Amino acid sequence: MDDLRLMTYCGLYCGLCSTRSRICQQASALRTSLLREGYDSWGQDLPNYKGFRAFLDVLADPGRSCPGCRAGGGPPFCGIRKCARARGVDTCLQCDDYPCRRICTLGAGYPTLVADGQRLVKIGVSAWIAEQEERRGTGFCYADIRCVPYEVPPD
Repeated sequence: MDDLRLMTYCGLYCGLCSTRSRICQQASALRTSLLREGYDSWGQDLPNYKGFRAFLDVLADPGRSCPGCRAGGGPPFCGIRKCARARGVDTCLQCDDYPCRRICTLGAGYPTLVADGQRLVKIGVSAWIAEQEERRGTGFCYADIRCVPYEVPPD
């Protein structure tokens, strides 16, 4: 199960989410720039600086900004997570109904979802995660390919 910590129930990899990649890096770079420019000293008197700085600290730490869907992150209304938990599966790929209506609907927004799931089944979780980390190393994140609008149907 620890291998699955950064894998969503639906089969997305948290490491490829912009929250854990670009946003985190950009927030960290901005925080460093603000420190270098002295904002933490003289910027304290700017309106809302303390709140902004606290928010920036959260964004710079991917574990704080989103702990992953298995730890309560992601959309709180996610029907896929609720369904997987109710069915007692670690991932939707283990479900007899895969790919279901919810996965197909989500897959319209994330066009690699089903193919990535098929790849995971073929090579196993550890090898699949290694491949996703290679993808991450290229700078890829789901925001690059996400097609909107999409809606996951409610329960």
